[in-house]
Amino acid sequence: MMQSEGNEAARAAERASGVAERVARESYGRLVAFLAARTRDVAGAEDALAEAFAAALHSWPSEGVPHNPDAWLLTVARRRQTDALRRRTTRQAGEEHLKMIADEIEAAADAPEEIPDRRLALMFACAHPAIERGMRAPLILQTILGLTAIDIAAAFLIPPATMGQRLVRAKGRIKDAGIPFGIPDKELLPERLDAVLEAIYAAYTKGWAEIGDAASIELAEEAIWLGRLVVGLLPDEPEAKGMLALMLYTEARRAARRSADGAYVPLEQQDTSLWDDSQIGLAEALLKAANAAGPSGRYQIEAAIQSAHVARRTLGANTWPAILALYDHLLALSASPVVALNRAMALAELEGPEAALAAIAPLGDDRRMADYQPYWAARGHLMARAGLKGEAHEALTLASGLATDAAVRHYLRSQIAALADG
Repeated sequence: MMQSEGNEAARAAERASGVAERVARESYGRLVAFLAARTRDVAGAEDALAEAFAAALHSWPSEGVPHNPDAWLLTVARRRQTDALRRRTTRQAGEEHLKMIADEIEAAADAPEEIPDRRLALMFACAHPAIERGMRAPLILQTILGLTAIDIAAAFLIPPATMGQRLVRAKGRIKDAGIPFGIPDKELLPERLDAVLEAIYAAYTKGWAEIGDAASIELAEEAIWLGRLVVGLLPDEPEAKGMLALMLYTEARRAARRSADGAYVPLEQQDTSLWDDSQIGLAEALLKAANAAGPSGRYQIEAAIQSAHVARRTLGANTWPAILALYDHLLALSASPVVALNRAMALAELEGPEAALAAIAPLGDDRRMADYQPYWAARGHLMARAGLKGEAHEALTLASGLATDAAVRHYLRSQIAALADG
């Protein structure tokens, strides 16, 4: 009997944990944005929500998962947030403001389907000029999508401890400077839009890179949803269309990235019949509209590169010269080591692996590349093509060790084994 009760308790805890995890993925940013909208205290909103999730994991296994988990979490977070504010506020005016905020949030908790989605407003607040430029996109990634400082640090090639400290300072800046939550006027939009787009695309990139993880797939879908939201609200912004097109071109290939037995399949070996023609068609239309609306920016160029890859693989067109020219333009705009690496891979198709290795030689002095898995994978691939088996083995071994996806590690190990057989 005791064992049966223990098993039931374990199942209840597992159910509660599963629901909490799902809500965290689906509603975290929406709840944080709503809680922070009036107080402008992003860190306080995150703390209150974290306490609400902890309370859920404690009470849901015994009391049952509520009919509307979002409402339950919002109610508990609101109480924690209001208590924290009350402890810091003693003046009568402050008490009246607290009551107004509490009433608003309590009403929203009673009808969660009517909770205003303030995520876009929070994104633009995080992109305010008062926030350090390099921290705007990372701040959006943490507040809206709930990514950890470790994940964000990896995306931006910054040490995790440094990233964590900067995120704390940036959140304090929103509160201290009284930064408003809202979409800025048209003349102020360009400076902030760049950070918003950068954050959305960084989230998509993480969701795309980790192939076998269901949570990562959901992260990619969330990024595409946010991209659609930005395009819908800002239909005259060509870079927003370019970024959405870029994500759709990439997403169209998702089904072809794994073989039937789950093995990783690189672009050149993918079955193009598995590509999603509807997403490619939408991406083409978005790119065309973006190019007609103004000068090409980073995302328009990257989307054009993906369009050229589609034409190369599906139509057999020799688009490598166009791809290299686009990378030249992109590198001039960004001076990014990642762009330089991708450009070198295109150069290898036109001038051979030796030319590509010469092009990426300076990247070996960039400390950020030391832990950047695609750098070592590309280097190993080029070394193998150039007949430098020893150097290729070393680079591919490093790439395998840095890979976070088991299928990618297996693919790289197969390339290492092929060096010995060749």
